[in-house]
Amino acid sequence: MSGRLIYIRNLISIAVLLAGFAGSAAASNHPLEKGPDDVQRNYWLPKELNRSGTLKTLRNMVGNPAIQFSGSQNKPVDIALIYPSADVSDFWVRNDLAMTRRLDEMGIAYRITKFVSRQIEHALQTDYITQVVLNAENFDYVVFGPSELAKQTDNIDKLAKNSEFKTYVWAFHTPPKQLAVQPATWFDFSSTEGALKLCNHLMKRLGDDVLIAMNRGMEGITDHQRSTVFKDCVVDKGNWNVQYEHNGDYQRSGGFDGTNKILQSYPDVTVIHNANTAMALGSVDAQTAANKTNTFFTTGWGGTKLELDMIRRGELNATPMRMGDDVGIATAEAIKADLESRADDMPRVFLGRITIAHDKLKSDELDALEQEAFRYSGESANQR
Repeated sequence: MSGRLIYIRNLISIAVLLAGFAGSAAASNHPLEKGPDDVQRNYWLPKELNRSGTLKTLRNMVGNPAIQFSGSQNKPVDIALIYPSADVSDFWVRNDLAMTRRLDEMGIAYRITKFVSRQIEHALQTDYITQVVLNAENFDYVVFGPSELAKQTDNIDKLAKNSEFKTYVWAFHTPPKQLAVQPATWFDFSSTEGALKLCNHLMKRLGDDVLIAMNRGMEGITDHQRSTVFKDCVVDKGNWNVQYEHNGDYQRSGGFDGTNKILQSYPDVTVIHNANTAMALGSVDAQTAANKTNTFFTTGWGGTKLELDMIRRGELNATPMRMGDDVGIATAEAIKADLESRADDMPRVFLGRITIAHDKLKSDELDALEQEAFRYSGESANQR
Protein backbone atom coordinates (compact mmCIF):
# COMPACT_ATOMS: atom_id res chain seq x y z
CA MET A 1 0.00 0.00 0.00
CA SER A 2 2.79 2.43 0.83
CA GLY A 3 4.41 1.70 -2.52
CA ARG A 4 1.19 2.58 -4.30
CA LEU A 5 0.93 5.84 -2.35
CA ILE A 6 4.48 6.73 -3.35
CA TYR A 7 3.62 5.92 -6.96
CA ILE A 8 0.52 8.16 -6.85
CA ARG A 9 2.49 10.94 -5.12
CA ASN A 10 5.10 10.77 -7.88
CA LEU A 11 2.42 10.99 -10.55
CA ILE A 12 1.00 14.09 -8.88
CA SER A 13 4.46 15.68 -8.71
CA ILE A 14 5.05 14.98 -12.40
CA ALA A 15 1.65 16.47 -13.28
CA VAL A 16 2.40 19.64 -11.32
CA LEU A 17 5.81 19.90 -12.95
CA LEU A 18 4.34 19.50 -16.42
CA ALA A 19 1.70 22.13 -15.66
CA GLY A 20 4.45 24.50 -14.68
CA PHE A 21 6.27 23.80 -17.93
CA ALA A 22 3.09 24.41 -19.89
CA GLY A 23 2.50 27.72 -18.13
CA SER A 24 6.01 28.96 -18.80
CA ALA A 25 6.36 27.56 -22.30
CA ALA A 26 5.56 30.89 -23.89
CA ALA A 27 8.44 32.47 -21.99
CA SER A 28 10.97 29.64 -22.25
CA ASN A 29 11.11 29.51 -26.06
CA HIS A 30 11.78 33.23 -26.47
CA PRO A 31 13.44 34.92 -28.14
CA LEU A 32 12.88 33.21 -31.47
CA GLU A 33 15.36 35.70 -32.92
CA LYS A 34 17.63 37.76 -30.70
CA GLY A 35 17.17 41.51 -31.04
CA PRO A 36 19.47 44.45 -30.22
CA ASP A 37 20.11 45.42 -26.58
CA ASP A 38 18.37 42.25 -25.43
CA VAL A 39 19.92 42.28 -21.96
CA GLN A 40 19.00 45.93 -21.28
CA ARG A 41 15.35 45.58 -22.30
CA ASN A 42 12.61 44.26 -20.03
CA TYR A 43 10.30 43.64 -22.99
CA TRP A 44 10.36 41.63 -26.22
CA LEU A 45 10.61 43.10 -29.70
CA PRO A 46 8.08 41.87 -32.28
CA LYS A 47 10.70 39.96 -34.24
CA GLU A 48 11.75 38.13 -31.07
CA LEU A 49 8.26 36.64 -30.68
CA ASN A 50 6.86 36.36 -34.21
CA ARG A 51 7.36 33.20 -36.21
CA SER A 52 8.69 33.89 -39.70
CA GLY A 53 6.06 35.08 -42.12
CA THR A 54 3.18 35.37 -39.64
CA LEU A 55 3.13 39.18 -39.47
CA LYS A 56 3.18 39.44 -43.26
CA THR A 57 0.38 36.89 -43.49
CA LEU A 58 -1.88 38.83 -41.14
CA ARG A 59 -1.08 42.18 -42.76
CA ASN A 60 -2.10 40.71 -46.12
CA MET A 61 -5.40 39.55 -44.62
CA VAL A 62 -6.04 42.98 -43.08
CA GLY A 63 -5.34 44.78 -46.35
CA ASN A 64 -7.66 42.56 -48.41
CA PRO A 65 -11.44 41.96 -48.44
CA ALA A 66 -12.87 39.58 -45.87
CA ILE A 67 -13.08 35.84 -46.61
CA GLN A 68 -16.04 33.94 -45.23
CA PHE A 69 -15.62 31.84 -42.07
CA SER A 70 -15.25 28.20 -43.13
CA GLY A 71 -16.21 26.59 -39.82
CA SER A 72 -19.44 26.17 -37.88
CA GLN A 73 -20.68 27.59 -34.57
CA ASN A 74 -22.94 26.05 -31.96
CA LYS A 75 -23.33 29.46 -30.36
CA PRO A 76 -22.01 32.99 -30.80
CA VAL A 77 -18.52 33.59 -29.45
CA ASP A 78 -18.51 35.69 -26.28
CA ILE A 79 -16.04 38.57 -26.20
CA ALA A 80 -15.15 40.78 -23.24
CA LEU A 81 -13.91 44.18 -24.42
CA ILE A 82 -12.08 46.15 -21.72
CA TYR A 83 -10.85 49.51 -22.98
CA PRO A 84 -10.50 53.22 -22.09
CA SER A 85 -13.00 54.35 -24.72
CA ALA A 86 -14.44 57.07 -22.46
CA ASP A 87 -11.46 59.25 -23.42
CA VAL A 88 -11.30 61.74 -26.30
CA SER A 89 -9.32 59.58 -28.72
CA ASP A 90 -11.53 57.70 -31.18
CA PHE A 91 -8.96 54.90 -31.55
CA TRP A 92 -10.87 52.58 -29.22
CA VAL A 93 -14.37 53.06 -30.58
CA ARG A 94 -13.17 52.84 -34.16
CA ASN A 95 -11.36 49.56 -33.62
CA ASP A 96 -14.39 48.19 -31.79
CA LEU A 97 -16.39 49.00 -34.93
CA ALA A 98 -13.71 47.65 -37.27
CA MET A 99 -13.52 44.36 -35.36
CA THR A 100 -17.26 43.78 -35.19
CA ARG A 101 -17.95 44.79 -38.79
CA ARG A 102 -15.18 42.50 -40.03
CA LEU A 103 -16.67 39.66 -37.95
CA ASP A 104 -20.05 40.44 -39.53
CA GLU A 105 -18.57 40.30 -43.02
CA MET A 106 -16.91 36.95 -42.30
CA GLY A 107 -20.15 35.47 -40.98
CA ILE A 108 -19.03 34.94 -37.38
CA ALA A 109 -21.73 35.26 -34.72
CA TYR A 110 -20.64 37.03 -31.52
CA ARG A 111 -21.77 38.71 -28.33
CA ILE A 112 -19.72 41.52 -26.76
CA THR A 113 -19.69 42.68 -23.14
CA LYS A 114 -18.03 46.09 -22.84
CA PHE A 115 -16.13 47.43 -19.83
CA VAL A 116 -15.48 51.14 -20.36
CA SER A 117 -13.10 53.50 -18.53
CA ARG A 118 -10.96 56.57 -19.00
CA GLN A 119 -7.24 56.19 -19.58
CA ILE A 120 -6.37 57.42 -16.09
CA GLU A 121 -8.77 55.00 -14.36
CA HIS A 122 -6.27 52.21 -13.68
CA ALA A 123 -8.08 50.86 -10.61
CA LEU A 124 -11.38 50.63 -12.49
CA GLN A 125 -9.72 48.45 -15.11
CA THR A 126 -8.41 46.22 -12.31
CA ASP A 127 -12.00 45.85 -11.07
CA TYR A 128 -13.11 44.90 -14.57
CA ILE A 129 -10.35 42.29 -14.89
CA THR A 130 -11.42 40.77 -11.59
CA GLN A 131 -15.02 40.54 -12.81
CA VAL A 132 -13.98 38.87 -16.05
CA VAL A 133 -11.67 36.36 -14.37
CA LEU A 134 -14.33 35.44 -11.81
CA ASN A 135 -16.74 34.80 -14.69
CA ALA A 136 -14.18 33.31 -17.06
CA GLU A 137 -16.47 30.51 -18.21
CA ASN A 138 -18.72 33.15 -19.83
CA PHE A 139 -16.07 34.34 -22.29
CA ASP A 140 -14.21 32.87 -25.25
CA TYR A 141 -12.03 35.92 -25.93
CA VAL A 142 -10.92 38.93 -23.91
CA VAL A 143 -9.77 42.04 -25.76
CA PHE A 144 -7.92 44.32 -23.34
CA GLY A 145 -6.87 47.90 -24.05
CA PRO A 146 -4.72 48.71 -20.99
CA SER A 147 -4.79 52.20 -19.48
CA GLU A 148 -0.97 51.97 -19.35
CA LEU A 149 1.21 48.91 -19.82
CA ALA A 150 3.32 49.01 -16.65
CA LYS A 151 0.28 49.69 -14.47
CA GLN A 152 -1.69 46.84 -16.05
CA THR A 153 1.00 44.17 -16.49
CA ASP A 154 -0.25 42.16 -13.50
CA ASN A 155 -3.76 42.25 -14.95
CA ILE A 156 -2.51 41.10 -18.35
CA ASP A 157 -0.77 38.26 -16.53
CA LYS A 158 -4.05 37.24 -14.86
CA LEU A 159 -5.84 37.20 -18.18
CA ALA A 160 -3.15 35.41 -20.17
CA LYS A 161 -2.84 32.64 -17.57
CA ASN A 162 -6.55 31.86 -17.73
CA SER A 163 -7.25 28.88 -19.96
CA GLU A 164 -10.99 29.59 -20.26
CA PHE A 165 -10.46 32.26 -22.90
CA LYS A 166 -7.84 33.70 -25.26
CA THR A 167 -6.46 37.14 -24.50
CA TYR A 168 -5.71 39.85 -27.05
CA VAL A 169 -4.08 43.16 -26.06
CA TRP A 170 -4.70 46.41 -27.93
CA ALA A 171 -2.48 49.50 -28.25
CA PHE A 172 0.82 47.98 -27.03
CA HIS A 173 3.51 46.02 -28.86
CA THR A 174 6.22 45.58 -26.20
CA PRO A 175 5.31 42.34 -24.37
CA PRO A 176 6.96 42.38 -20.91
CA LYS A 177 9.49 39.60 -20.42
CA GLN A 178 8.21 39.01 -16.90
CA LEU A 179 5.01 37.41 -18.23
CA ALA A 180 5.22 33.63 -17.85
CA VAL A 181 2.42 33.25 -20.41
CA GLN A 182 2.05 35.76 -23.23
CA PRO A 183 -1.38 36.83 -24.52
CA ALA A 184 -2.35 35.21 -27.81
CA THR A 185 -1.60 38.41 -29.75
CA TRP A 186 -0.65 42.04 -29.13
CA PHE A 187 -2.20 44.47 -31.66
CA ASP A 188 -0.73 47.92 -32.10
CA PHE A 189 1.10 50.47 -34.20
CA SER A 190 4.79 51.11 -33.59
CA SER A 191 5.05 54.35 -31.59
CA THR A 192 8.80 54.27 -32.19
CA GLU A 193 8.25 54.13 -35.94
CA GLY A 194 5.79 57.02 -35.68
CA ALA A 195 8.18 59.08 -33.55
CA LEU A 196 11.04 58.64 -36.01
CA LYS A 197 8.83 59.42 -39.02
CA LEU A 198 7.60 62.59 -37.29
CA CYS A 199 11.18 63.55 -36.45
CA ASN A 200 12.29 63.14 -40.07
CA HIS A 201 9.31 65.15 -41.29
CA LEU A 202 10.15 68.02 -38.93
CA MET A 203 13.81 67.95 -39.88
CA LYS A 204 12.83 68.54 -43.52
CA ARG A 205 10.19 71.13 -42.67
CA LEU A 206 11.86 73.17 -39.93
CA GLY A 207 15.59 72.49 -40.11
CA ASP A 208 18.09 72.78 -37.24
CA ASP A 209 18.37 74.67 -33.92
CA VAL A 210 14.65 74.83 -33.12
CA LEU A 211 13.24 75.56 -29.64
CA ILE A 212 10.59 73.01 -28.67
CA ALA A 213 8.34 72.27 -25.69
CA MET A 214 6.52 69.01 -25.02
CA ASN A 215 3.19 67.93 -23.58
CA ARG A 216 4.01 64.37 -22.57
CA GLY A 217 1.61 61.63 -21.49
CA MET A 218 2.29 59.62 -18.36
CA GLU A 219 5.39 57.67 -17.36
CA GLY A 220 5.52 54.39 -19.24
CA ILE A 221 6.56 52.67 -22.45
CA THR A 222 4.08 54.50 -24.69
CA ASP A 223 5.24 57.99 -23.73
CA HIS A 224 8.85 56.84 -23.85
CA GLN A 225 8.39 55.87 -27.48
CA ARG A 226 6.18 58.78 -28.49
CA SER A 227 8.07 61.51 -26.63
CA THR A 228 11.56 60.39 -25.55
CA VAL A 229 12.42 58.68 -28.85
CA PHE A 230 11.11 61.72 -30.71
CA LYS A 231 13.03 64.13 -28.46
CA ASP A 232 16.29 62.19 -28.80
CA CYS A 233 15.90 62.17 -32.56
CA VAL A 234 15.32 65.93 -32.99
CA VAL A 235 18.14 66.71 -30.56
CA ASP A 236 20.60 64.36 -32.25
CA LYS A 237 19.66 65.11 -35.86
CA GLY A 238 18.80 68.81 -35.67
CA ASN A 239 20.37 70.14 -32.47
CA TRP A 240 16.92 71.11 -31.21
CA ASN A 241 16.66 72.56 -27.72
CA VAL A 242 13.91 71.23 -25.44
CA GLN A 243 12.82 74.17 -23.29
CA TYR A 244 10.09 72.50 -21.22
CA GLU A 245 8.40 69.13 -20.70
CA HIS A 246 4.94 68.95 -19.15
CA ASN A 247 3.29 65.76 -17.89
CA GLY A 248 -0.27 66.01 -19.16
CA ASP A 249 -1.45 62.45 -18.40
CA TYR A 250 -2.92 62.16 -21.93
CA GLN A 251 -5.76 64.47 -20.87
CA ARG A 252 -7.15 67.50 -22.72
CA SER A 253 -6.71 69.55 -19.57
CA GLY A 254 -3.07 68.46 -19.45
CA GLY A 255 -2.44 69.82 -22.95
CA PHE A 256 -4.23 73.03 -22.03
CA ASP A 257 -2.27 73.55 -18.81
CA GLY A 258 1.06 72.65 -20.40
CA THR A 259 0.53 75.04 -23.30
CA ASN A 260 -0.46 77.87 -20.95
CA LYS A 261 2.80 77.28 -19.08
CA ILE A 262 4.69 77.45 -22.37
CA LEU A 263 2.91 80.67 -23.35
CA GLN A 264 3.73 82.29 -20.01
CA SER A 265 7.28 81.12 -19.38
CA TYR A 266 8.84 80.05 -22.69
CA PRO A 267 7.99 82.74 -25.26
CA ASP A 268 10.76 81.69 -27.68
CA VAL A 269 9.38 78.19 -28.23
CA THR A 270 8.14 77.63 -31.80
CA VAL A 271 7.15 73.92 -31.71
CA ILE A 272 4.76 72.16 -29.32
CA HIS A 273 4.76 68.36 -29.27
CA ASN A 274 1.61 66.60 -27.98
CA ALA A 275 1.71 62.88 -27.24
CA ASN A 276 -1.96 62.13 -28.04
CA THR A 277 -5.16 63.55 -29.50
CA ALA A 278 -6.59 64.80 -26.21
CA MET A 279 -3.54 66.89 -25.34
CA ALA A 280 -3.36 68.25 -28.89
CA LEU A 281 -6.95 69.44 -28.50
CA GLY A 282 -6.11 71.05 -25.15
CA SER A 283 -3.03 72.69 -26.62
CA VAL A 284 -5.07 74.20 -29.46
CA ASP A 285 -7.68 75.37 -26.93
CA ALA A 286 -4.99 77.27 -25.00
CA GLN A 287 -3.49 78.74 -28.16
CA THR A 288 -6.91 79.86 -29.38
CA ALA A 289 -7.77 81.47 -26.04
CA ALA A 290 -4.50 83.42 -26.16
CA ASN A 291 -4.92 84.29 -29.86
CA LYS A 292 -1.67 82.43 -30.59
CA THR A 293 -2.92 79.74 -32.99
CA ASN A 294 -0.48 80.72 -35.74
CA THR A 295 2.49 81.14 -33.40
CA PHE A 296 3.48 77.47 -33.07
CA PHE A 297 4.11 74.42 -35.18
CA THR A 298 1.85 72.00 -33.30
CA THR A 299 1.96 68.21 -33.51
CA GLY A 300 -0.50 65.57 -32.37
CA TRP A 301 -0.45 61.81 -32.25
CA GLY A 302 -2.51 59.09 -33.91
CA GLY A 303 -4.19 60.77 -36.86
CA THR A 304 -7.69 60.49 -35.41
CA LYS A 305 -10.63 62.14 -37.19
CA LEU A 306 -10.43 64.97 -34.67
CA GLU A 307 -6.78 65.58 -35.56
CA LEU A 308 -7.44 65.49 -39.30
CA ASP A 309 -10.16 68.09 -38.81
CA MET A 310 -7.69 70.26 -36.87
CA ILE A 311 -5.23 69.98 -39.76
CA ARG A 312 -7.97 71.04 -42.20
CA ARG A 313 -8.76 74.06 -40.01
CA GLY A 314 -5.09 75.06 -39.78
CA GLU A 315 -4.86 74.35 -36.04
CA LEU A 316 -2.56 71.30 -36.21
CA ASN A 317 0.50 70.98 -38.43
CA ALA A 318 1.49 67.31 -38.37
CA THR A 319 0.70 63.99 -36.71
CA PRO A 320 1.84 60.37 -37.01
CA MET A 321 -1.29 58.82 -38.53
CA ARG A 322 -2.22 55.23 -37.91
CA MET A 323 -4.24 53.32 -40.46
CA GLY A 324 -6.51 53.03 -37.48
CA ASP A 325 -8.89 50.22 -38.40
CA ASP A 326 -5.98 47.80 -38.96
CA VAL A 327 -6.00 46.78 -35.28
CA GLY A 328 -9.70 45.90 -35.11
CA ILE A 329 -9.63 44.09 -38.46
CA ALA A 330 -6.56 42.10 -37.42
CA THR A 331 -8.28 41.09 -34.16
CA ALA A 332 -11.29 39.78 -36.06
CA GLU A 333 -8.97 37.83 -38.35
CA ALA A 334 -7.20 36.32 -35.32
CA ILE A 335 -10.54 35.18 -33.86
CA LYS A 336 -11.47 33.63 -37.20
CA ALA A 337 -8.10 31.87 -37.42
CA ASP A 338 -8.57 30.48 -33.91
CA LEU A 339 -12.06 29.20 -34.73
CA GLU A 340 -10.64 27.55 -37.85
CA SER A 341 -7.78 25.96 -35.83
CA ARG A 342 -5.20 28.19 -37.55
CA ALA A 343 -4.05 30.12 -34.48
CA ASP A 344 -0.42 29.11 -35.12
CA ASP A 345 -0.55 31.10 -38.36
CA MET A 346 -0.99 34.33 -36.40
CA PRO A 347 1.87 36.53 -35.14
CA ARG A 348 2.37 37.14 -31.43
CA VAL A 349 2.70 40.89 -32.18
CA PHE A 350 0.80 42.66 -34.96
CA LEU A 351 1.81 46.14 -36.16
CA GLY A 352 -0.46 48.24 -38.35
CA ARG A 353 0.63 50.83 -40.88
CA ILE A 354 1.58 54.41 -39.93
CA THR A 355 2.37 57.55 -41.95
CA ILE A 356 2.56 61.33 -41.41
CA ALA A 357 -0.52 63.45 -42.04
CA HIS A 358 0.31 67.15 -42.30
CA ASP A 359 -0.87 70.56 -43.40
CA LYS A 360 1.00 70.50 -46.71
CA LEU A 361 -1.12 67.65 -48.05
CA LYS A 362 -3.89 68.54 -50.48
CA SER A 363 -7.47 68.10 -49.41
CA ASP A 364 -7.99 65.02 -51.58
CA GLU A 365 -4.79 63.47 -50.19
CA LEU A 366 -6.03 63.89 -46.60
CA ASP A 367 -9.39 62.47 -47.66
CA ALA A 368 -7.72 59.40 -49.18
CA LEU A 369 -5.70 58.76 -46.00
CA GLU A 370 -8.84 59.11 -43.90
CA GLN A 371 -10.80 56.74 -46.11
CA GLU A 372 -8.13 54.04 -45.92
CA ALA A 373 -7.53 54.44 -42.18
CA PHE A 374 -11.23 54.30 -41.28
CA ARG A 375 -12.51 52.02 -44.03
CA TYR A 376 -14.68 50.06 -41.58
CA SER A 377 -15.39 52.55 -38.80
CA GLY A 378 -16.20 55.37 -41.25
CA GLU A 379 -18.12 58.45 -40.19
CA SER A 380 -20.28 56.69 -37.62
CA ALA A 381 -17.60 56.38 -34.91
CA ASN A 382 -18.17 58.39 -31.74
CA GLN A 383 -16.39 61.72 -32.25
CA ARG A 384 -16.06 63.17 -28.74
